[in-house]
Amino acid sequence: MPPPRRPRFDPARDRRRLVRRLAGSGLLEALTAPHGVERYLELVLPGFSLHDLRAEIVHVRRPTATSVTLRLRPNELWRGFHAGQFVSMTVEIDGVRRTRCYSPSSSQHAPDGELEFTVRSHPEGLVSRYLCEHAQPGKVVELTQAEGDFVLPTRRSERLLLISGGSGITPVLSMLRTLCDEGHDAPVTFLHYARQERDVPYRAELIELASRHPNVRVAYVYTREPGSRLHGHLERAHLRAVDRCYRQAEVYVCGPPGLIEAARALWVGDGHEERVHSESFLPPRLLMTSGEASGSVSFAASGIQAVASGTTLLEQAEQAGLSPAYGCRMGICHTCTCRKLAGQVRNVNSGELSSCEDEEIQICVSVPAGDVELDL
Repeated sequence: MPPPRRPRFDPARDRRRLVRRLAGSGLLEALTAPHGVERYLELVLPGFSLHDLRAEIVHVRRPTATSVTLRLRPNELWRGFHAGQFVSMTVEIDGVRRTRCYSPSSSQHAPDGELEFTVRSHPEGLVSRYLCEHAQPGKVVELTQAEGDFVLPTRRSERLLLISGGSGITPVLSMLRTLCDEGHDAPVTFLHYARQERDVPYRAELIELASRHPNVRVAYVYTREPGSRLHGHLERAHLRAVDRCYRQAEVYVCGPPGLIEAARALWVGDGHEERVHSESFLPPRLLMTSGEASGSVSFAASGIQAVASGTTLLEQAEQAGLSPAYGCRMGICHTCTCRKLAGQVRNVNSGELSSCEDEEIQICVSVPAGDVELDL
């Protein structure tokens, strides 16, 4: 796939690089002991770090009452991303570092090198609510390098169908913006599902992109506006209405599990499931069988033992008063990886059972199937 373009000449960026070279000097580090040069430079260069990937929030807007769009300027450690990938973002809330996964909505070819994220607040979402309520220019967050294989193929497809639902619009919009920046001229259909018209972020930009690029078609389906031309949940009639040749398209879909399952079912019916590429932004449903909720969970390093509740090991650890590290809570980012010392667990993504001793597991997508002992 085409690599992200290098940002254009930027005097401020070049000054930061010069500071980085100077800051790496062993003599300067010794002169600024005991705190080190980095601690002092942080006071005048927000986001600067010799070792950590950080980003300064440079612009904030709130397109709806429950969402916020952030523009971030990452430091020189950022290696770029491919449209559709995600990063883990860490913010400090009441003295505690909290991490969540978000997908950039910006083009991978953005000339200024800045990243854009749109975050929708959820009632149980500690980080999303914090960002929606408190994010402001000048604040610094930590990032990881981009990850994920929900990306466009190296050789762009001759026909593309991009489907999103709710906040799943961000990685799919990144794909569309990237294709437009590349001058891609093959047919691209962008189909977005939302409750109501007012819930569609980037609506004005999507209309503008479609008007400037004859190969791009944009359509919306509203699940709670029965009077709209297209309404309800994904069905074959929607696809026929927006792209008569949808069966020949490579499909990229991001949204709630129901939307992804409906898309897969349609293409399975046509015998072309391999054309559907997906990513969900909601935790998977628990795949439990009768009797698996019995047993106990032992947290060896903490000396705590609890009765298995049938929820994921991450949730059971939190219920026991522990605070294990986690990020996406969906089995994507691997932040919650922990060593299982003994016992059997079921992966809620795949349904697979694993009884190997002394193995690394992701506790956010693992449920105990009997007695389990964790090194936690």
